[in-house]
Amino acid sequence: MSIFRPLHDRVVLRRISPAEKTAGGIIIPDTAQEKPIEAVVVAVGPGARDAQGQIVPLAVREGDRVLFGKWSGTEVRVAGEDLLIVRESDLFGVVAAAA
Repeated sequence: MSIFRPLHDRVVLRRISPAEKTAGGIIIPDTAQEKPIEAVVVAVGPGARDAQGQIVPLAVREGDRVLFGKWSGTEVRVAGEDLLIVRESDLFGVVAAAA
């Protein structure tokens, strides 16, 4: 993502779309679906400054799958793509890859 570089402790996310069909085969219409709370990290800022002025790097990296609060962040459109900008503190954690 070379067009947009977040500042400080901000993280740019791309939401992961939920399944449009249940395990039983029932198709869920778009209007009934909830906003996904899982996303892929697209870009990260350099980090926040601590009390001594030193930059503390972020714990997440590009490509990590993360969970975040349903109403967290700010939705933006960059280069025709809908993205979400959140602070690292709004992230709940990194989702471990399935084995």
